[in-house]
Amino acid sequence: MRFSYFSLYLFGLLFLSFVSQAQTSDFTPEHEFTKNCEGPSVDANGNVYAVNYAIDGTIAEIPRRNKASIFLTLPKGSTGNGIRFGSANTFYIADFTGHNVLKVDLATKQVSVHCNEPSMNQPNDLAITRSGHIFCSDPNWKEGTGQLWHVSPTGKARIIAPNMGTTNGIEVSPDEKTLYVNESVQLNVWAFDLATDGTISNKRLLIKFNDGGMDGMRCDNKGNLYITRHGKGEVAIVSPTGKVIKTITTKGKSVSNICFGGKKGRTCYITLQDRGCLETFKSDAPGREWVMMKEFLGKK
Repeated sequence: MRFSYFSLYLFGLLFLSFVSQAQTSDFTPEHEFTKNCEGPSVDANGNVYAVNYAIDGTIAEIPRRNKASIFLTLPKGSTGNGIRFGSANTFYIADFTGHNVLKVDLATKQVSVHCNEPSMNQPNDLAITRSGHIFCSDPNWKEGTGQLWHVSPTGKARIIAPNMGTTNGIEVSPDEKTLYVNESVQLNVWAFDLATDGTISNKRLLIKFNDGGMDGMRCDNKGNLYITRHGKGEVAIVSPTGKVIKTITTKGKSVSNICFGGKKGRTCYITLQDRGCLETFKSDAPGREWVMMKEFLGKK
């Protein structure tokens, strides 16, 4: 009888371990995107956008599962990474080869330079507030260093955090009082107090991982941070106090970025660089950016 109870106990532990690791499913076929597959974002109609479809320098539109196509091709010398919507009709692109933040009109597909800063290493990824303040991560992979930039609504850039590690994923909290950034080589996630003018202060460590890597990240509307663990094949969901509350295992290992969409804002789309595709899973809460899009449309 003791053995039976012990066996039941072990079975229960195994079952709990299994159900706690949510699985992803394919949203696009493998190898349609290049090894620089990145930057997913969702418009007001639920269409998903991602960079570097078929060849680098393109932006794909994915209206539904397995239906990706080229939405536009960026100007020569530009290659997209992160994408963020600044309104229902406009999105911004981190152009890591052109040292630009590009602005795209969704209706006309016109691409313009919102900000050009030759002293940027890249930029890599973007975060944005409701009023149009943009924050750019800017790693120097060769040196293992990085910095953060603030780009004003008028396109003026200034460094707000020099002398950092390899800054990568970046996000603003739902109340817009905290800016988060990760250092993918050093495995740190930092939090800063964020003022309405884009000034940051009170740098503090939110969480440090012991293995794997980190890439793009997003918040849900409860303030939890969804961090893509590049090379580890996971999305770590971290509370505002720095506790890992859930881990999502992915089919591919090189998960590079994430966004929220779907009818209720709880469908997560992630880019996988080793598989050249997007995967998807359901979250427990809608994403901050999905809520912002509803606000842009006047549907709070």
